[in-house]
Amino acid sequence: MGLINEHLVFPDQQFADNEAALRFLAGKLNAAGKVHDDFFDAVWAREQKFPTGLPAGKINVAIPHADAKYVKESAIAVATLAQPIPFHNMAVTDQEIPVSLIMMLAIHEPHGQVQVLQNVMALFQDEQHLAQLLQEHDAHALFTDLDKTLGAISLDR
Repeated sequence: MGLINEHLVFPDQQFADNEAALRFLAGKLNAAGKVHDDFFDAVWAREQKFPTGLPAGKINVAIPHADAKYVKESAIAVATLAQPIPFHNMAVTDQEIPVSLIMMLAIHEPHGQVQVLQNVMALFQDEQHLAQLLQEHDAHALFTDLDKTLGAISLDR
């Protein structure tokens, strides 16, 4: 099985703020047995020091994550947002940007994050594909698209 799991893909979500969004995704990863109980705390602490908002043209994304020691089994949890929420820009940390897609990385292999980030970044550079993902309202269809794009990545074998 790859990193994308249909039960960890959530289209059209609404959150009051980025903390609520990160808590939701981390909770889903925890409920799926992919991460340890302190994963959210580690993600949130990291987000405060090293923001994960990424300008990607017209659609901004966020790629929150934590160290491998908080992860039991590699996975990616994905949420598209009905309304963008602010995240701090990873390049200009005092600047907030409106994020419409969140990919929370839970990578068990300490050196696997580089491979995953390369694949995710390639997706984020395709503005047309990002727009297509945001238009998808069905979880299965969103999963199918992401699985075609990122499903070949597997680190826990």
